[in-house]
Amino acid sequence: MDVLQALTQRRSCKAYTGERVDSDTLHKILAAGMNAPSGMGKQSAKIVVLQAPEEIAALERMNAAILGNPDLHPFYGAPTVCVVLANADVPTCVEDGSLVMGNLMNAAWSLGIGSCWIHRAREEFSSPEGQALLASWGITGNYIGIGHCLLGFPAKPYATPKPRKDDYLLLR
Repeated sequence: MDVLQALTQRRSCKAYTGERVDSDTLHKILAAGMNAPSGMGKQSAKIVVLQAPEEIAALERMNAAILGNPDLHPFYGAPTVCVVLANADVPTCVEDGSLVMGNLMNAAWSLGIGSCWIHRAREEFSSPEGQALLASWGITGNYIGIGHCLLGFPAKPYATPKPRKDDYLLLR
């Protein structure tokens, strides 16, 4: 798929079949994330790829609890969750991690894979439970959650894109 086509047509996927993305395709998507630009080339971000259903379910419960409803399923049944973290000691950590998220989602779309950015990672990983999870993954240091990139095959058609607002672009 053409890069500009992918950038202008990508939409969030909010329902997944549960079928995992094959390893080759997943590694292409992850390579795009790993090659995102970063402030001063510091590469402050980390990507943790979760595919074990019990790990995804535990993280999803943490995410739903932040919303105040532990019965919600904010990961929409995605079989792969890429947790994007960034080193808070780097001044551009949020921007670095956000660029990783964008690259992951755009690469996924270009390869026919659904994706969605799920928020609340910052709250999750600032909690004692989140800190324990980071430690269990061997992540030490001052890392903050940037977002969760869901990956999988769409279970239903994408929503119709909203029109772009009139004052989105100001050319002077």
